[in-house]
Amino acid sequence: MSIMNLVSPIANLLDKAIPDADLKRRISQDIANMAHKEAMAQIDVLKQDAKGNWFQSSWRPLIGWICGISLGVNYLVSPICHGFGITIPQADMSVMMPLLFGMLGIAGMRSYDKKQGTNTNN
Repeated sequence: MSIMNLVSPIANLLDKAIPDADLKRRISQDIANMAHKEAMAQIDVLKQDAKGNWFQSSWRPLIGWICGISLGVNYLVSPICHGFGITIPQADMSVMMPLLFGMLGIAGMRSYDKKQGTNTNN
């Protein structure tokens, strides 16, 4: 859980616990500043991760290819081969499908960002 998720509930508690409006405002500002610093630190980590070497930056596409090939084998190759009397065991896709759908969702959001002209190079 991120500190960003805690800011609003803490602010609500401050309203109930601290009668002094100035003190309440200062504490709320301090909490918001901490949340902002944490968010900026996370962004810096993500930027450094994106600058990594080939292996670090290629694992996501590799997982995508593995998921796509597995999906193709399970739902295309195996049934077609079965029609010719060749049995290819099907993998349990209960783990692979959530991963694939999550990656497709991320790719969809990236496509949306590109269409909107969002600058994601920072």
